[in-house]
Parts: sequence; structure tokens; C-alpha cells
Amino acid sequence: MEGDVVEYRIDRGSGVPAYVQIVEQTERALRMGTLRVGDKLPTAKEVVAACAINPNTVLRAYRDLEQAGLVELRRGLGTFVTRSLASPAAEDDTLRADLADWTARARAAGLERADILALVAAALDHHEQQQQEDA
Repeated sequence: MEGDVVEYRIDRGSGVPAYVQIVEQTERALRMGTLRVGDKLPTAKEVVAACAINPNTVLRAYRDLEQAGLVELRRGLGTFVTRSLASPAAEDDTLRADLADWTARARAAGLERADILALVAAALDHHEQQQQEDA
């Protein structure tokens, strides 16, 4: 998938179907601004080769993304992003930089990806609970 904007990683031990992982990773890239309107997604063949999954799995994910209005399948050309999920807020750049720094520190401290995700999820849960209590 050389030169593509997004590179999918399938976690076979997660219990989450591969097509859902592709959809979620695409949505994450759209939120982060890694994928932008007009960008081309990797071909199904490229994803199959990189992730060792069934072509129908990739096609199902791309169909789900198309039904959500996020991508457009152009016969003979590929699959292209049609809508962004990125926040237009200027503060996002600062937050992303802070998060990148924090993530680097967490990795340097020996935390694995799952540990980092669990910490972020716990922090979000705590924040949302506090907001509900304050409301």
C-alpha cells in the first residue's frame, strides 16, 4: 500500500470483525485529518495483500463507508473520500501535538498500544461521568 494515506492493521485477537476494523480505522483517519476529501483509499487487492484477509471483507467495509456517505466507489478508478469527519477547530492542532507527545512518553515508558488505548478510554469515561454529575 505504498504511497497511500491510510494503512490498515487488523487485530485478529480483538474479537472485532475485520471489516469493522477497516471502517473504524478509516473513520479515525477522517477525524484526525489524515484522510481528506479526494484522497484515494487503498485498493481491495492492496488491503488483501497487506492484511491477509478475504477480498469480500474489504469490499464490505468499503460498501459500509459508501453507505455512510464517507467514500465513493468509482468503477475502474478506485474508492475516494467524499466527506471529512475532521473538526474544523484550530485548537485541534495543539491537542494533536499534545497527544502525540503524551503517546510518545507512554511508549517510552513501556506501555503497549492496548494499555494506551485503555488509559485514554478510562480518562474519557471519567470525564463523561463528571460531566453527567455536574449537569
